[in-house]
Amino acid sequence: MKALNISKIDFIGKQTYAIIFSLLLVFVSIFSLSINGLKLGIDFTGGTLLEVGYQQDVDLADVRATLSEAKFKGASVRYFGSTKEILIRLEPQAISSAKLSSKIIHLLGNDVDIRRVEFVGPKVGEELTNDGGLAMLYALIGILIYVAFRFEYRFALGSISALIHDVIVTLGIFSFLQIEFNLTVLAAILAVIGYSLNDTIVVFDRIRENFLSTRHTDPIKIINAALNQTLSRTLMTSVTTLLVLLALFFLGGEIIHNFALALLIGVVIGTYSSIYVASSMILALGISKQDLLPSEKESKEIDARP
Repeated sequence: MKALNISKIDFIGKQTYAIIFSLLLVFVSIFSLSINGLKLGIDFTGGTLLEVGYQQDVDLADVRATLSEAKFKGASVRYFGSTKEILIRLEPQAISSAKLSSKIIHLLGNDVDIRRVEFVGPKVGEELTNDGGLAMLYALIGILIYVAFRFEYRFALGSISALIHDVIVTLGIFSFLQIEFNLTVLAAILAVIGYSLNDTIVVFDRIRENFLSTRHTDPIKIINAALNQTLSRTLMTSVTTLLVLLALFFLGGEIIHNFALALLIGVVIGTYSSIYVASSMILALGISKQDLLPSEKESKEIDARP
């Protein structure tokens, strides 16, 4: 048995503040999701997306007024890359894409260039919404089963609580700020689940190792030591990931802007939850050294191995 290194940072001593902070984040996120909902993109709601190019700078207010006068209610207009390019999002129309493009050109002027037209039917959007929700649910169930077999059921509940925390907070920020939620953002959410789980597994592995290889039996000391021992790895991984995501966010263009933003939020929240949420949960569930010791039958099988 080895002596346990004395922790430098008392993470567990600050868990009360962390729990209050996390509960506040989750409450605000759920409240915003229930009141405002998500600003679903065309991938989920259905409709038509047009990319329009101008030869000179264009005023968004004028374009919105023109579309409103032409009975295009609820049209969304925003710049795309520069003040000479705009994205127009329209609700599902009863006309073909070719006729819609001709109508938009007629309204905005013959000097505009329709560079892209994307159409998603409302039925397809509904199917994507359902499939996206199921994808997240199946991912969480699969993770729960894996961690329960890999470690112990308390670790599984701790990791799932951290992942649910990360997903709710990320969705809550998108809801609160009313940032468009589309398929690329959904992909980012699933990537956040994988990133956060990897971080949590590294911490849990060190916690289990400390429980089994030290003389100490105080869970608080053991978990604190594990968090400090993995802190440099956690921060290095997070910082290098954030540098790449910041480059994508500022230089990647409008198409992946929200994707990069979702990952930025997820990496920050996931790093925080790996340190505080997951470890606080297993401590609250009463993890102990006895829970991680192999059974008598398993011990005999291990001793009998060559």
